Amino acid sequence: MEHLNIELKARTGRQAQIRAWLIGQGADFRGTDFQTDTYFQVPNGRLKLRSGNVENNLIHYQRSDQPEARASEVALEPVGDGPALKNALARALGILVEVRKKREIYFMDNVKIHLDELDGLGHFVEIEAIAQKPEHSRAYLLEQCQHYSAVFQITPADIQAESYSDMLLRKAGNSKP
Repeated sequence: MEHLNIELKARTGRQAQIRAWLIGQGADFRGTDFQTDTYFQVPNGRLKLRSGNVENNLIHYQRSDQPEARASEVALEPVGDGPALKNALARALGILVEVRKKREIYFMDNVKIHLDELDGLGHFVEIEAIAQKPEHSRAYLLEQCQHYSAVFQITPADIQAESYSDMLLRKAGNSKP
């Protein structure tokens, strides 16, 4: 399944307030996922295998690293046998890095909101406005992302341009090939 996202990732010390607001607004809580994202070495974009107790997908995406809400072209496919697929992809492509996180997953209509906790990196909120209908234009998705950013009191200094994989690689003294 391919789709367009407008997404934003921000550091936050306000997860409790964001969670309370989401619950108060009747957000659809999908669960707390303990995820491992295995990133593979690829020539174009990013390829990761997500293994969790809620979400299990192979995800390829192209996205610029800008400290603002940005477009991401996403191809997402559900995975049945994650360990076997991980083994085959690791043998064929090589593993770049693994990201482990605790993620609370909420939906407000077509907007997916994550409250993430990563050892060694801290606490984050991610906002993903997902084009689920033809009328969900890039401008509409950007407006949704900006709306939730304002509601969650995210400042420009909070916004992270890098993916978690890049943050971990940088922390380890490595960089993406």
